[in-house]
Amino acid sequence: MADAVVEFLLDNLKQLLLYNSDLVFGVKDQVESLYKELSLMKAFLKDSKEKRSEYEYVRELVRQIRDVAYEAEDTIDTFVVNATLQRERSTLKKIAHVFEYPAKLRSVAKDIESIKTKVKEIYDNKRFGIEALYTGESSNRPSSKRRKPVVEEDNVVGFDEEAKEIVSRLTNIFKSLEVVSVVGMGGLGKTTLAKKVYCDPTIEFHFFVRAWVYVSQEYNRKEVLLTILSSLILPSDQTYKLNEDMLIEEICKQLNGRRYLIVLDDVWTRDAWNDLQMAFPKQDCGSRILLTTRHADVASLANPDSEAHRLKFLTEDESWKLLSLKVFRRNCCPSELVEFGETIARKCGGLPLAIVVIAGILLKKDKTRDLWKRVAESVGSYVAKDPKQCMDVLALSYNHLPDHLKVCFIYFGAFPEDFPIPVWKLIMLWVAEGFIQQKGQDCLEDLAEEYLEDLVERNLILVDKKRSNGRIKTCRVHDMLRDLCLREAAEEKFLQVIKGNMQIQDPNSSISSGNYNYHRRLCVHSHVMNFIHSKPYGPHVRSFLCFPVEERELSREHTSFIHESFKLVRVLDMRSINISRFPVEITQLVHLRYIALFGNFKVLPPSISKLWSLQSLIVETTSRDLDIQVDIWKMSQFRHLHTNGSSQLHGPRAKTRMDNEDPFVQRNIQTISTISPDSCTENILARTPNLKKLGIRGKLAILMEERKGSSLFDNLAKLDNLEKLKLLNDTFPQPPSEGKLRSLPPSYKFPPHLNKLTLSDTLLDWQHMSTIGMLPNLEVLKLKVFAFKGPEWESLDGGFRLLKVLQIGKTDLVHWKASGHHFPRLERVVIEQCDKLLAIPHGLAEVSALQTMELYHTPSAIDSARLIKQQKHRQPPPQPHMKSNGFKLLIYPQE
Repeated sequence: MADAVVEFLLDNLKQLLLYNSDLVFGVKDQVESLYKELSLMKAFLKDSKEKRSEYEYVRELVRQIRDVAYEAEDTIDTFVVNATLQRERSTLKKIAHVFEYPAKLRSVAKDIESIKTKVKEIYDNKRFGIEALYTGESSNRPSSKRRKPVVEEDNVVGFDEEAKEIVSRLTNIFKSLEVVSVVGMGGLGKTTLAKKVYCDPTIEFHFFVRAWVYVSQEYNRKEVLLTILSSLILPSDQTYKLNEDMLIEEICKQLNGRRYLIVLDDVWTRDAWNDLQMAFPKQDCGSRILLTTRHADVASLANPDSEAHRLKFLTEDESWKLLSLKVFRRNCCPSELVEFGETIARKCGGLPLAIVVIAGILLKKDKTRDLWKRVAESVGSYVAKDPKQCMDVLALSYNHLPDHLKVCFIYFGAFPEDFPIPVWKLIMLWVAEGFIQQKGQDCLEDLAEEYLEDLVERNLILVDKKRSNGRIKTCRVHDMLRDLCLREAAEEKFLQVIKGNMQIQDPNSSISSGNYNYHRRLCVHSHVMNFIHSKPYGPHVRSFLCFPVEERELSREHTSFIHESFKLVRVLDMRSINISRFPVEITQLVHLRYIALFGNFKVLPPSISKLWSLQSLIVETTSRDLDIQVDIWKMSQFRHLHTNGSSQLHGPRAKTRMDNEDPFVQRNIQTISTISPDSCTENILARTPNLKKLGIRGKLAILMEERKGSSLFDNLAKLDNLEKLKLLNDTFPQPPSEGKLRSLPPSYKFPPHLNKLTLSDTLLDWQHMSTIGMLPNLEVLKLKVFAFKGPEWESLDGGFRLLKVLQIGKTDLVHWKASGHHFPRLERVVIEQCDKLLAIPHGLAEVSALQTMELYHTPSAIDSARLIKQQKHRQPPPQPHMKSNGFKLLIYPQE
């Protein structure tokens, strides 16, 4: 974690020196010198990475570097706050503080010099044995023996059906060599399932030769090859003298012409698979390789043509059955313990390893009602008491992560248990926190999404919901992995979760503050008002996030706590609290990068423009209209504007030439949602050339109305990077019928690379769907409430060539006429509240890509949807050796 802390600090110092050097005027030389010293620390951290697990003194050194980096960050950030305050004072007040500011200047210069001295002492101090990094000597080297996985060979619960499926895949009729992969997070039972399959009588009879090898994270190619060969022949002294190429040759010789099963258990990397696969002859003998891994990318490399078997979590019933078997064996659980036992099993989240660990704890103690109640109330803490068997298994995945993913992963500890985390929010938080470092011209948000997908592929993060385009919409973290995040976060002073009456206190108060003062992030999960009313004090806090579930409303007199408590905060998420007035005090928090607020706001004041580092502004208001007086055109770091009302956005206040030298062009802005139609002027949209998401709410007739041969909508055609567009027709206080759109602009006036379009309350005639159908890159079309109106829609040829998702909301549609060639790439159809629709076009069954159809409150079309399902199920899979995923039909409410 020290790596990320130093990296982030260096990036901050670089930005400060490049763009706001006036704020460190007087100490600029010291700051530049500090930057150089920390760059040396960064290099040392990189060199020492592989030695930290072996040398305690290196780990201590890394901790000291982290603490010094934190101290340097606090010193610089505090000085920037004071410098900003001085810069904004009137001349009279500057005179009044004529002696105070220079004193602070001298003080910070002294502090920086002190920090530089500490950095140099750490680097030069030979007693920490830095030279050992290069000599390779170790007095505390761990055993090279790899730790075997925990395998439950008896009392296996929940794997019967999965074992049958794996056995079936291994013994199918295809003669070519196939790889069957089992993928899942640590502790889910991959090895247990593989062992059950390996010992199955059908497998023993079917394969002439079987071998089991545990590959592991500490992969040694020669050792693994020796293990495979030793399973095939009786090894001699000569065997151990063979080099790797000779071992591969001998294994191929032993397997040649024989039907074999090789189990490669716990494969961590693509390189490991690439190293080993050449040892397995690819003859048509019906041979198989069973591979278990935590990483989906390893499975897809081993067999790109067949889906891996993703191991499921145990159900609540299976979890309770396993716990009961482990604790009581063949006896029944006493009735007074059943309720607590079921709670304990449920809180293990379907993770077999956690259940086994808890069972071991319960076995060692008297089976009393009080004990079971205590365990049920705090399952995670009891699991943590036996880290060798559970937490350390899960920690293997964390330790294997590269640095840039470690910091992203432990950030999941900030969210409450079982909290569905919106990906759009998570990505903006990661960027604001500084976890995503620029790489060439790559978009930070795109990089962040790649990082999340990587964590999902490694089975550390669970996908909760997917978007219509298949990307992740919300995600979760398993409770046990969340406990791991919190354990690592506490060790690194990374974040602190505040629950109940746990609070930060002023160090000068009589109440002990413990270690809370040193954590960089505070996450309040309950009793948030009690926490705020206690006047918390967090001089080192950089992020304040609230996730309360109780009723919450912040009164006017308490809004100042934000500025008073957390002067250096960068991330402020109070969207879950109803704030009675806009807290203008936050404009003094000059380091803010992310703001999320909720309240009855009608105006966002221009003073927010002073927050030069602000990236994301998220404001949810109970007001229908919002006047955004913030001058975002002066904010060079600004990226995302999210509001829920019809927001009035203003262009630059200063006049300038509309050319490439325009100083108000903001190439970082990616999201503007939702703004009023009359805000869609050339003065605004021409200055957001990289805009990706645009939401427009209000009277859309204003947007479409032509004056002197052009309309405001024409400005959208110039947004070459726009991918998502929402057009929400809001005619309040008039009814939607008063704002019915007569037509849509021609397709060439739409953004050229638009791939997702959402319409609502536009009341268009179905004939205008032909315009949408001609959009060349459209993949997702969402027609919300009465986007279109009329009894009949006849699809025309030549449109919707790339459309994958079609969603039709409430409408009066009766007849929908279409064939398969009208939607050649359609994958998903969602129909909601179309109670007059008689049938889904049967021709959609001809679309080979169609996999999902969902009907909500659309009773008359159910029979036609079932006919489509029947025809889809009669169709063969795309390739004969592949298992078909099958067509899925969801009907709600169920009959």
